Amino acid sequence: MMSNADPQELAKFSDLAHRWWDPDSEFRPLHQINPLRLEWIDALVRLAGKSVLDVGCGGGILADAMARRGASVLGIDLAAKPLRVAQLHALEAQTSGVEYREVSAEALAEERPQSYDVITCMEMLEHVPDPSAIVDACARLTKPGGWLFFSTINRNPKAFLFAIVGAEHVLKLLPKGTHEYARFIRPSELAQWCRTAGLSPGEMRGMEYNPLIRRYSLTHDTSVNYLMAWRKAP
Repeated sequence: MMSNADPQELAKFSDLAHRWWDPDSEFRPLHQINPLRLEWIDALVRLAGKSVLDVGCGGGILADAMARRGASVLGIDLAAKPLRVAQLHALEAQTSGVEYREVSAEALAEERPQSYDVITCMEMLEHVPDPSAIVDACARLTKPGGWLFFSTINRNPKAFLFAIVGAEHVLKLLPKGTHEYARFIRPSELAQWCRTAGLSPGEMRGMEYNPLIRRYSLTHDTSVNYLMAWRKAP
């Protein structure tokens, strides 16, 4: 099922696939925020022993880290080159408990409904044509009582200034063109999709970057980057 994918977005990340695990590459921000995401998720769900699905896993930075916490992880993506990089890294790093598949969330929801204790979909919703369909598929893939984690970028003038002008053009944290402002998602929009999918709210956090010390942190300011945790009814 390729309908809910943008070929230009897939190509963008495929072209950089060989640099995914270089902590000083274009993916440096993902490496820097990964410990924050991992600790927040693990604190809420205790990953050890859980079955986890990472939707839009890319090169596997988060999927690999969750497997190292003792989870059984499947990472899925529609970009073949980053998936091959993820698979190669798992072999080289001898990471057990993680596998990768080239399949859409919608297709997997038909194949494996209510199969996962935890779903993560991080920094991905703003790159697809229909993010609400991804949220719905994630809800269908989650076991009753399971947790879902989403992260994306707010849509407002501050987010445009910080996430595009600042991150891509001034600080050059990301390649130019990484994000498109029109695809940013307000928390109220994401919350509506989650409620429509039958989910209940858990926690919400913001994420900020301090350019002086070059460090990210989780905060309560959700005006730019934010993370949401939701739960499926038992």
